[in-house]
Amino acid sequence: MLTKFKGEILTLTGALFFAFNGIIAKLVLASGLSTMRLTQVRCGGAFIILLTYVFFRYREKLRTTRADLPHLAIYGVVGFLAVQALYFVAISRLHVSIALIMEFTAPIWIVIWLRYVKKKYVPPLMWISIFMAFSGLVLIAQVWRGRTLDPIGVIAALADGIVLATFFLLGEKLTAKHEVKTLMVYGFGFATLAMALILPLWSFPTEIFTQSMDLQGRFSEISLPGWVLIAWIIIMGTIIPYLLVVSGLKLLSASTSSVMGMSEPILAGVFAWIWLSEKWGAIQLLGGAIVIVGIILADKARTAAH
Repeated sequence: MLTKFKGEILTLTGALFFAFNGIIAKLVLASGLSTMRLTQVRCGGAFIILLTYVFFRYREKLRTTRADLPHLAIYGVVGFLAVQALYFVAISRLHVSIALIMEFTAPIWIVIWLRYVKKKYVPPLMWISIFMAFSGLVLIAQVWRGRTLDPIGVIAALADGIVLATFFLLGEKLTAKHEVKTLMVYGFGFATLAMALILPLWSFPTEIFTQSMDLQGRFSEISLPGWVLIAWIIIMGTIIPYLLVVSGLKLLSASTSSVMGMSEPILAGVFAWIWLSEKWGAIQLLGGAIVIVGIILADKARTAAH
């Protein structure tokens, strides 16, 4: 049974790690590190660790052709740099749930691309699943409450939805040709290179590593040095979930994987409830249930299509 649903388990577990990482990232951003610098240390740290591991264990898997390098570069800059940078900008200016709703318009862009650009068949059940999952996210965020939305945050979140869709579509294509670990090394490598060109490494605010950071919420009486939280973000909030999601994408379709990613706001809400004592109302609980049904229908649509 576990083998049969391996792709689904990998993708949903990745969403679990990403959701928890949102809280840790918020703590680091609240301590003064900019969104771009957090993206830089996240990508750079992940690249160094993965490259070291793969080089000494699977050196031959690092080989690739010159023709593949442009695709790997695009995948790294879009899927590993742009997705993270835009996400951090969005959550620094918007409520996390609102930012995630806009980010997870990605499945909509994917099925529109597949149906109207690539002229591929999209099962009607997939459209229904996306509608249900997105509607559930709207209920969770309670957008009708009239929150004033920061324009830059909105632009960043919507743009993140488009680049996230690109990440899934490119990943679906590249995982058919490359090992997951190879994709990860090149992806984070090109993302790190791009960030080094934008923000020189010698001006990085290294004092953030020794700065004491308040954990807030239920753990407000506890403080940890910055390097502990940043290490968590790099390993448990970046390397592990990306490995899980890309491995899941190798077994699933881009559209199904992206819909399953919609579980992230629900999981983020659970962590916020546990850590920050944020409460969910009946409408939000209903929204969470609808998202779960949407995810189940997306998986059924994938199975029917095959």
